[in-house]
Amino acid sequence: MTATPSIPGDAMEADVCIVGAGPVGATLACRLAVEGMRVVIIDRAALPPMEHPAFDGRAYAIAAGSRRLLDAAGVWARLPMPACDIREIRVTDGRPGQRPSPLFLEFGRDDAPEPFGSMIEARALRVALNASLHATPGITVLAPDEATVVRRPEGAVITTRSGRTISARLVVAAEGRRSPLRTQAGIVVTRLPYHQCGIVCAVAHERPHEGRALEHFLPAGPFAQLPMAGTAEHPNLSALVWTDEEKLAHRLAELPAEAFAHEIRRRMGDWLGEVTPVGRRWVYPLSAQYAQRYIDTRLVLVGDSAHGIHPIAGQGLNLGFRDVIALSDLLAGVHARGGDVGEASVLRDYQARCRPANMLMLAATDMLERLFGNDNPVLRLARDVGLAGVNRITPLRRAFARHAMGL
Repeated sequence: MTATPSIPGDAMEADVCIVGAGPVGATLACRLAVEGMRVVIIDRAALPPMEHPAFDGRAYAIAAGSRRLLDAAGVWARLPMPACDIREIRVTDGRPGQRPSPLFLEFGRDDAPEPFGSMIEARALRVALNASLHATPGITVLAPDEATVVRRPEGAVITTRSGRTISARLVVAAEGRRSPLRTQAGIVVTRLPYHQCGIVCAVAHERPHEGRALEHFLPAGPFAQLPMAGTAEHPNLSALVWTDEEKLAHRLAELPAEAFAHEIRRRMGDWLGEVTPVGRRWVYPLSAQYAQRYIDTRLVLVGDSAHGIHPIAGQGLNLGFRDVIALSDLLAGVHARGGDVGEASVLRDYQARCRPANMLMLAATDMLERLFGNDNPVLRLARDVGLAGVNRITPLRRAFARHAMGL
């Protein structure tokens, strides 16, 4: 590694420098600052423009464990609009235009002591994160700006395009799936293409959802309906995420509103009555990937920089929040003892805590996609019987629920 440049006397001192101010990086910054650490967070984009002024159809499913993290980081209290609790989840199997299999799995209100999770609009989380970043003592936000990072065993020096110099004990890559810092560290990434796209949008509907979510497995991929808090204009509102073959997904997303609503009813059924598309429709290519390691000298990867999974179980962002929980707990303990938060043994501990569990989740979602994303009659029967079996075994069903909640 190249030699560390000399550090000017007016260089900013930080315990942790986070590159990337998305939900994972920003939440980590707030959580570490609450524990008394000095944090610098850098992002190429200006943060206020991320606060979309109008509803655009995008939302996050925040698991119960992730909600506790956001609360501890001071973010949840700053949400500018209400969240919607997910209190029931029904998992079904079928084909578009047909009634679902009578064999199903349902997580009910008696399966957990609190809601399974909460749905919040993407713009609401961004507003809350931006407010928290600027209101929490100990955080310096540099955005828009770009970082050049030089690391060696003694520490890291970060210089920015705006002319700032930061001396940090640890650098966190929270830059997303194409992380430049990960590439700079020579960390190899394995990618698993699915040749599918996810359609993300929202619908207003005739009947109230009562906090119920639906995960309906179809041959081309899962279809999920997730309950959202209503608005004055649309008192009954849900987010949709459904997977289909790449070309078909784009064609579906471009349909006129009435035809698009018809395709939704073919997959969701009529339990919510008439549906009306609301806001924009988004189409995202789907793939999985994983970094061969999460650490390097004075560097850790979090969130999508470390892993990306199929959205079949709605765990992508929550997996990143689990990284934040593990890393912030570790660093808070080291900092409280007066230790070095970027020391190699601390980073190895983080990797040991997170990577095996994340790899299991990636393998599980990949297996679910391959098991449920086909129309083989033998597999259809086996998975339907499996769903019904788990549904009948209360302790097993509740164990599944607790794991998905991140508790």
